Amino acid sequence: MCGIIAIARQKSSKIPPKGKDIKVEASLDGLGTIKSHEDITKSIHRLLIVKDRLTGAAGINALINDNEFRVYLQGLCTNITESITTFELELVKRGTSSQKLETLNADLTTLKDLIWHIERDRVLVSISVEELLAGRKEDRFIEVFLSIQQILAGLDRLEVRGRDSAGVHLMIQNHGLDFKNPGTIQEIERRANDPSYKSGSIRVMDNALSIVYKVASEIGELGDNTRELRRIILADDLLYRALENEKVTAVVIGHSRWASVGIISEPNTHPMNSELLNQDGNPFVIAAANGDVDNFADLKRIRELEIPNLITSDSKVIPAVISDELSKQQTTDLEEAFRKSVISFDGSVAVVANAALEPDKLYLALRGSGQGLYVGISDEAYVVASEPYGLIEMTDSYLRLNGEPLSSQQDRATSAGEIISFSLNDKVSLESLNRIAYDGTSLPIQNNELTKAEITTRDIDRRNFPHYLLKEIYEAPESFEKTLRGNLLQQNGSFRVVHSNEEFPSHIRKKLKEQNIEKIFIIGQGTAAVAGQALSNYLTEETMIPTESIPSTELSGFRLSTNMSKVLVIAISQSGTTTDTNRTVDLVRGRGASVISIVNRRNSDLSQKSDGVIYTSDGRDIEMSVASTKAFYSQVAASCLLGISIKTQIHGEIEDPYELAKLQTLLNDLNELPQRMENVLEQQKHIRSIAFELAPSRRYWALVGNGLNMVAAREIRIKLSELCYKSIAADFTEDKKHIDLSAEPMILICATGLNSSMQSDITKEVAIYKAHKASPIVITDNGAAYPDAHRVIVVPETNPKLSFILATMVGHLFGYEAALSIDSLALPFRQTRSEIERILSKSPLISAQELLDNILEPLQVIAKSYFDGLRSGLYNGSLEASTAARISTLYRYALGTIPLDSYQIDTGKVGTPATLLEDLNAALTIGIEELTRPIDAIKHQAKTVTVGISRSDEELIQLSLITNLINAGSPRDSISYRNLRLLAAIDPAVKSFSGFIRYGIEGNVQSGTAQLHVVDRGGIAHDLTSRTERDPKLKGSKHLVALQQEVTITKGRHDQRIIILVPEIKDKQTVGITLLHVELQDFLSEQAARHVMEGYKDRYTAISDYVTETEPTFRSDILSSIPVADLLIAPIEDLLSYWSK
Repeated sequence: MCGIIAIARQKSSKIPPKGKDIKVEASLDGLGTIKSHEDITKSIHRLLIVKDRLTGAAGINALINDNEFRVYLQGLCTNITESITTFELELVKRGTSSQKLETLNADLTTLKDLIWHIERDRVLVSISVEELLAGRKEDRFIEVFLSIQQILAGLDRLEVRGRDSAGVHLMIQNHGLDFKNPGTIQEIERRANDPSYKSGSIRVMDNALSIVYKVASEIGELGDNTRELRRIILADDLLYRALENEKVTAVVIGHSRWASVGIISEPNTHPMNSELLNQDGNPFVIAAANGDVDNFADLKRIRELEIPNLITSDSKVIPAVISDELSKQQTTDLEEAFRKSVISFDGSVAVVANAALEPDKLYLALRGSGQGLYVGISDEAYVVASEPYGLIEMTDSYLRLNGEPLSSQQDRATSAGEIISFSLNDKVSLESLNRIAYDGTSLPIQNNELTKAEITTRDIDRRNFPHYLLKEIYEAPESFEKTLRGNLLQQNGSFRVVHSNEEFPSHIRKKLKEQNIEKIFIIGQGTAAVAGQALSNYLTEETMIPTESIPSTELSGFRLSTNMSKVLVIAISQSGTTTDTNRTVDLVRGRGASVISIVNRRNSDLSQKSDGVIYTSDGRDIEMSVASTKAFYSQVAASCLLGISIKTQIHGEIEDPYELAKLQTLLNDLNELPQRMENVLEQQKHIRSIAFELAPSRRYWALVGNGLNMVAAREIRIKLSELCYKSIAADFTEDKKHIDLSAEPMILICATGLNSSMQSDITKEVAIYKAHKASPIVITDNGAAYPDAHRVIVVPETNPKLSFILATMVGHLFGYEAALSIDSLALPFRQTRSEIERILSKSPLISAQELLDNILEPLQVIAKSYFDGLRSGLYNGSLEASTAARISTLYRYALGTIPLDSYQIDTGKVGTPATLLEDLNAALTIGIEELTRPIDAIKHQAKTVTVGISRSDEELIQLSLITNLINAGSPRDSISYRNLRLLAAIDPAVKSFSGFIRYGIEGNVQSGTAQLHVVDRGGIAHDLTSRTERDPKLKGSKHLVALQQEVTITKGRHDQRIIILVPEIKDKQTVGITLLHVELQDFLSEQAARHVMEGYKDRYTAISDYVTETEPTFRSDILSSIPVADLLIAPIEDLLSYWSK
């Protein structure tokens, strides 16, 4: 799951407006105070003028060059915002009804959006662009750096889709680099020769300049990547020089990656280019993608794409195939080459591409339903993003690419997928977008295909929170309060509940009053269904109408009847687009049921199907996190008020003083609940300590509660399951001891608002839990009542009918912190992978052994952290035992604690550094998958595989000596890594191979009773007599080789032929020997001789030490004059004569 954003901006034809002219035209000096609806509409009208004048690069230009006006706008926005806050408080104090408030809310929302846009999307953006300008204020710089700033902002919003790495690419036309400047030429040469296309890489083409910036880090937080990209861009003087041309323009592509194929590294970071090792001079193409190219390996083979070693992502084939298509077709028809290329990609893939042949054009492609691409048209610019929230800073409407099959205007079926292209040489407009299907069918774009954005950047700004989820939990009190506004009115010291006819239609009121409603169903899915249980509980207690809260699918699947005219259905949905809920509403309305919906979004599908609609919060309370939290609170608030109104319609206004006082107490507590929720939020640190103490180590979790506390338990269960990937039970408190206490779970006990008798019973249950070695965590408003609790979280006291809401908030915070605590356990694994990837990216040709040596020191610290956690039980809760054991074993091999010679016993494979690293990386990947908790997004099963660290072993196998050994029949997995290295060291000394004999060994080698038998022979060995045919006992040099399990080069005792003896090892036992007949080189150069002797039993050190005992220095040049057979076979002391001559 990745994020794509691209901007293609024309040179602005507009003259930057003057701040003083905008002030006059919009009559801004009269704004600032909001006291009436008229003030709101007046402010909207005038601020729309400001928004219009400040659009595009010209507007940013005006703000950068008129700081006085910029400061003025900031002050104006602040004043209006403060005045709105005061005005809204006054509305509440005056007891403004929901009907009147609803007419104000839409305009208030519009005004807030305008203020946010001017203050954030214009003023603050101009400040960010000015920072990038580094003192420059010319139009050309502003236009390009505005695109860069908006790309960075878009990436920041899209990082919720993935943040392992991020990249920004600029395709610059009409650059201003001076190729006569030696410094410029030297800088370009330095940055143009990186085949892996890492950060800072530059490519110079005839009509374009390519510059890319990248960051890659497995460890980090949201926002880190864009901050680092900004720093890198600011430090690149060459970029600023490249923009020194009045006609310069740039197409900018950004990408935020969540690795699925290929390691996390700069070479694997998008955007990627088309360059290959075997295709010099092919057309230069840049691409960024979302999704996996399932057939990338086949494409590499079929098209013979030699991809640089450090690039292991499947996405590299995308630009490579487009370029290859252009080259093979010998055409400049980029559109057709792009179409033919994307057709060849299997899988659900979204692609954005840009080529040096036509640097002014962008090509987009989408096939399949798993990805998205959206195109928006802004002021003299196109913007593309993989989510609408990536482009709403620049435009409020967009076109969505359709990846599924569709019909063209002639109703002729086309292939699945769409392609869109556009050029900066044409007018920026909807008409200039060229759309075709994958099969080439033209698909003209109609105006009605544009979608109006329902959100703005105000809705999706993360503020200063590390995650959207935490931000949304902290927004819950305000959301709850906004939901009460207009429906809970206070007059003359008392409260009353009011619903407008649009919310609670008169015909439904009449049915209730006349007892023509005989059944109430409250429906929803997930959290919405749980929120409905509170309303069901209230109506069951307070009315005689049978009421059920069930999932929408249960009603539509099993509970429908032919005539439902006496049924009231209350449908709850955050978005109003939930398919199951909408479908059920359609079915019940068709059978005559009345429907009231509680929904967050105006004009949603559900709101348009309902008789009455109650909007939660302000009717546009956006949640970015997949795990919905604040919607629950606003849904409960709306449900409480609706329940009271329904009861009033059934029983009439309350006259009994006791009942009236009880209702007033409830409404007062409801009104004060947002403050109580704020008090709960203040306990985050305490909740965090409990979550980090227990969540990682406990494998089994459970929720329990009674009464309304079961609503809290069920909602918390949903969030813990979503956030922590646990299968969790939610049971009644007393039932738990009859179910699964033997699992010794961590139990969250929702025990708020209980009477003394019930509280006493729960206290006993907690003691039983503790006795069964469970870890009970009690959420209560009476902390002293539970002495046997492992931990207690105390919430403020409130009405028993509302206290479950506070318990739920504790659970939401606990879920957030628990997810973080589990995710943090993966840190040692991420650090290890990151260290391996860092070294590989810097030294792509490094051998596996060298790589192990390089990571040894940091790995000692990392592994200690893991082993400490393992011993303390932290990993017991979420890491599979097999994974923990495997990683532990592999860490010990990597640290050298266990010798590689034992590797085959543990794994069934011969131990080599490369095999170890591959297995370690694979195990770490599994461990990371098991522990990753991404908080805001859904879990992504990363298929990250470190590719490249096995290359050194594969190269060894290609050596002539080892190839002949394997061809002789010696099994690859019987050759230990140490012996592979010995054979590799000897290889340069071998001139030719002439034959072999393979021996099998039976019996105990150590006891001296083992025997040899010939398994196979070849070459000259066919005609040679083997001693074992006369005497099969294992003895002599063969016995020594079998005992030491080490390759040995020697001479035959009788014929003096040079032979190499290679032991075959299985499960640490020598089970055979392969004898190779070879001819050695006569002499080797000094360097080659030294290399051979260093690698073969360290004979170089031995001879050097021996010589320097009698000679003042060791002259290595003498090695070249010594016959190779002597260098490798003669006793060390016999070689001394060569130095004493």
